[in-house]
Amino acid sequence: MAALAAAPPRAWQRMLSGRRLDLLDPSPLDIEIADIAHGLARVARWNGQTKGDHAFSVAQHSLLVEQIFGVLHADAPADWLMAALLHDAPEYVIGDMISPFKATLGDDYKSVEKRLQHAIHLRFGLPADLPAELKRAIKRADQIAAFFEATELAGFAHGEAARFFGRPRGFSADSLTLGPQPARTAQKAYLSRFEAIEKNRHKAGAR
Repeated sequence: MAALAAAPPRAWQRMLSGRRLDLLDPSPLDIEIADIAHGLARVARWNGQTKGDHAFSVAQHSLLVEQIFGVLHADAPADWLMAALLHDAPEYVIGDMISPFKATLGDDYKSVEKRLQHAIHLRFGLPADLPAELKRAIKRADQIAAFFEATELAGFAHGEAARFFGRPRGFSADSLTLGPQPARTAQKAYLSRFEAIEKNRHKAGAR
């Protein structure tokens, strides 16, 4: 009797919204902001190696990056602010891999992350591939956020963090929201900011 062919490994994850997201071929129709906020609020930055009673979540990091981006680009359109807020959104299903581990995994991780990011952008009315100028601007805000997270939360000396992320100018830790929050608080804050930006996008589109 011929052996039955092995079933392919499961490549989807069921979300609390009821959506079933295929990680290898993600559809924008299976992406919900509530799932993103829920997941990111429960994913720890720095592998959880941060000070405080709670993890500093990717949801908080995303809010921090969008905050810094908004200061650097005070005249940025709401679409750009949305792109900044969603810059790490794929991590709601694939987690936050620290940079050294991402380098070890190589292109396999990056390809999954890229497909998810494209689907997320399309779901929320952004270009699948962002313009190079916008990518660079978000990356700069991301590095500024990483510097302050590293020095204020993750035990890095300032000189060490500056070698990896650059030394920010025009920002201080006191001006940023860096206190680790409970997951539900971070989730609510992320959703609230998403809704505020989305409201401004609709206003701009109605003009």
